[in-house]
Amino acid sequence: MTLPELENLVGSGQLKRAAPSAAELAGLVRAGEARLRDAQVAGLSPEGRFDLAYNAAHALALALLWHQGYRAENRYIVFQVLPQTGGLPLATARILIKAHEVRNKLEYEGEGEVGDRLLKELLAATEAVAQAVRVRLK
Repeated sequence: MTLPELENLVGSGQLKRAAPSAAELAGLVRAGEARLRDAQVAGLSPEGRFDLAYNAAHALALALLWHQGYRAENRYIVFQVLPQTGGLPLATARILIKAHEVRNKLEYEGEGEVGDRLLKELLAATEAVAQAVRVRLK
């Protein structure tokens, strides 16, 4: 299934068409679900929970994109296209894009802070992506 918005990104070189592999999809979903469960453990540090939730969201969003027959050139895109690939509200994508920016500051600049609000929003957004995966890939 091709979507005009995704095809536009193919034209600009940000996405590539690729047939999905059932094994790859299953692996992404498994990894995403496991990380989401771990991110919900209240005893972990906020930074650890953030990292787990962010990576869970990325794996699950990637599974939705691959399921549509596309591969992304960068991490940001998998969140940007969630309204098309997962039927999720733009607000959910925006939370994940914000988390991506925070993740980059933490990862590449050693700066940034994971606040309670952002962590709570990220966990909720990741759960929404997981639910979209459960509906669309099962």
